[in-house]
Amino acid sequence: MTGGARAGRAAATVRTDPTQEQVGAATAPDGAPRAEDVVAEQARAQARAASPDEVEQVLADLPSEEAPTAEAPGAEVPAVRAPEPSPVPVVTDTPGPVHPPATAARAPRSRARKGVNLREVRRQRTREAIVDAAAALFAERGFDHVSVLEIAQRAGVVEKTVFNHFPVKEGLVFEADPPMQAALLDAVRRRPAGESVAAAAGTFIVAACSRLGDPAAAPAVAEMARVVRGSRTLQVREREILGQLTDALAEQITLETRATPGELEPWLAAHAVLGLYQSLLELARDRVLAVAGPPEDLSGELRASGERGLALLQFGLASYSKRRT
Repeated sequence: MTGGARAGRAAATVRTDPTQEQVGAATAPDGAPRAEDVVAEQARAQARAASPDEVEQVLADLPSEEAPTAEAPGAEVPAVRAPEPSPVPVVTDTPGPVHPPATAARAPRSRARKGVNLREVRRQRTREAIVDAAAALFAERGFDHVSVLEIAQRAGVVEKTVFNHFPVKEGLVFEADPPMQAALLDAVRRRPAGESVAAAAGTFIVAACSRLGDPAAAPAVAEMARVVRGSRTLQVREREILGQLTDALAEQITLETRATPGELEPWLAAHAVLGLYQSLLELARDRVLAVAGPPEDLSGELRASGERGLALLQFGLASYSKRRT
């Protein structure tokens, strides 16, 4: 509302071009235009160029138009023409900054926002093209036998563009900040009162890994399994990511239990939960890579195995694998 309010307050010092004084102004009884009417009409014309929420403020700041006074009984009252916006720019007595209408100021910002959005769309498309090219090459020849330059050429970009999106080659397979970490910690934080960390985190992991058995997911799971198991570099990177997940969960448990440094319980609980995840992940990979193909109900198998593992986490290992005489 800045531009419109200033226009209204500055009306008393506005001067107009003498050749345009008749435009949109009411005439006095003698036919000469009144200065206050010219001022009011000029300010209203400027207000109409502003945004709708500014118009009311401008008009509220302006003095109301006075009705022409009759000189004698029966004198004819001159007609008032509908106001028209004046093409003449408004000049103030005191030099100062010119404030364009609000609509004129908003247009560049709108174009700027569109420009940012378009750049982001192009960036995302480039990133997807790089990932698709890398996945195709890794599936054809293996991770260790494909160079970043070859990926760039397949994606239609230069090598530097690939590194701008993925500083390390392993990032084309594993995300630096896996979404699972945030989801796992959120499941722990949102668990109801009385539920253990192992139960909340384990239930989340069993549900997530069960989806790997969906028939529609089998081709992608199999392709990923071949690429990872065919590269020592990727296997090392995957273990690093699992270590990061374990550390993050251990920190959350430590925060909740207020465990002192050196206590083993948070670390052991976190490792047990992530051990369940790794076990189910490898089971899913084994099944989709089997010569006979994945079983019909791989999701059910993963869920049943996960629930057995979860029972061990919740109720302990005291009764598991006792030695018999």
